[in-house]
Amino acid sequence: MPGLARRLVDAGLAPPDLMATLSKEAREQKIPLVVLLASRTDIPEARVAQAAGEEFGLPVLDLAAFDREFLPKEHLNEELIRKHHALPLVQRGNRLFVAVSDPTNLHASDEFKFATGLVIETVLVEHRKLDRLIEDSISAAMSMMDTMDDEGFADLAVAVGGTDDKDDDVTDGIDDAPVVRFVNKLMLDAIRRKASDIHLEPYEKDFRVRFRVDGMLYDVGHPPISLATRIIARVKVMSQMDIAERRLPQDGRIKLKLSRTRAVDFRVNSLPTLHGEKIVMRILDSDASILSIDVLGFEEEQKKLYLEALNRPYGMILVTGPTGSGKTVSLYTGLGILNTNDRNISTAEDPAEINMPGINQVNVHPKIGLTFANALRAFLRQDPDVIMVGEIRDLETAEIAIKAAQTGHLVLSTLHTNDAPQTLTRLSNMGVPAYNIASSILLIIAQRLARRLCPVCKEREDLPEEVLLKEGFTADDIASGIELYRPVGCDQCTGGYKGRLGIYQVMPISDATERLILQGCSSMELAEQAAREGVNDLRRSGLLKARAGATSLEEVNRVTTD
Repeated sequence: MPGLARRLVDAGLAPPDLMATLSKEAREQKIPLVVLLASRTDIPEARVAQAAGEEFGLPVLDLAAFDREFLPKEHLNEELIRKHHALPLVQRGNRLFVAVSDPTNLHASDEFKFATGLVIETVLVEHRKLDRLIEDSISAAMSMMDTMDDEGFADLAVAVGGTDDKDDDVTDGIDDAPVVRFVNKLMLDAIRRKASDIHLEPYEKDFRVRFRVDGMLYDVGHPPISLATRIIARVKVMSQMDIAERRLPQDGRIKLKLSRTRAVDFRVNSLPTLHGEKIVMRILDSDASILSIDVLGFEEEQKKLYLEALNRPYGMILVTGPTGSGKTVSLYTGLGILNTNDRNISTAEDPAEINMPGINQVNVHPKIGLTFANALRAFLRQDPDVIMVGEIRDLETAEIAIKAAQTGHLVLSTLHTNDAPQTLTRLSNMGVPAYNIASSILLIIAQRLARRLCPVCKEREDLPEEVLLKEGFTADDIASGIELYRPVGCDQCTGGYKGRLGIYQVMPISDATERLILQGCSSMELAEQAAREGVNDLRRSGLLKARAGATSLEEVNRVTTD
């Protein structure tokens, strides 16, 4: 066990078996131990940084007290910063102070010294705070943002004061500097806050801007209503929509280049409403969407079942759940595992939300006849090994996907159903013969996304035994001890939550389940069989997450109560 892990154990911050496991995993995967500690434990990062500083003899700095105005812009080399997860903080004479969260990264000092010609002084900081400061500093260094400031709303107010309330004169304002600056700043702020969507909503006497963060909408501002049309027109111009057409919905895309190596796509939709066009911008950040299977939230047995299905040469894996439940991320995590040089992988999506090199991605276009079914037919003539269909929407697509799964191809797809057993009856209701369902499907994953409790501020919550039983915990659970936590809120999270995790029902198709499918059994009977085989339903999986302290019981109730 390395020195840092041993020191944390000695300080009573972590049990020895957990630290031994994380240390081994860090060595095998060549990941800094502090990264695993930040993502997989509830140990306060300030304590980790302090322990690391004591172990390695390095000074520790709280970035919350650091003024980013001191950042030496001439030394913000993005390639080095991202490579070493290290950030130059301030220059004093010939000394450059560089922040790191991993004290074992000895190469960072050498490379920064070579690049700058300065003496490097290493300072230890908290991992997540360094993450945020790196993203903010690199984004702020973009030439696009050079003219930006934090007074976007004030500039808009000045612009309003100097105009004559000509809301219908759309084209006059779409290139106004304050409008351009405001829209650019809005998009950058959404990326910084890790929002998934931006909502621009005009009303009779108000113009509301909201971000969806961790699945919840938050009010972030109310620009002047008289500028609503110009702001919306600016977004439409950027997304290459027809700004003269305000009576029909439109779709567009924006590609925002953050740096030489990173760009974020926005999928934009306009909808005519009573008081103007509402704009919703879906943020498609490929870098943030492709995850390791270890951080998705699978229980160990669930992860094992998914990996076993991915290793099968043929068959079908279905991921189900409502819109926004993380189905695409789960599928692409699987595709990332399968994406090797010896496999030919093709996907048909509407649209492709995550760009993954090495995979042939196709956007379906029903208006010109490029449907999911037609794309699938083309894939089968392209010598595929793995096929991913964005969604099975009709019988034709389902039949072709099942045929592919039966003829030596691994097929991944999604359906909109509430749980795994209902997926089987949904396919049957579509008209797919029972023998085709039973012989082709390997695994069904039903999922929801729950907000993850902030490890810094979460607080123990004690509930009476009768409440725990009513919520679904068993007497055995209570006898073995249950520790539940509730959200509090701090400067490192949003309302006591930070990030999201998956809640899953992972149901393999066993021989007994196949027989029930062939008999035409209901989803309730299929669910009972799955329970007999030890498959946790979504509710039980959510309770396990709450019991582990990863999320709150309130959040489990929100996402698993139908």
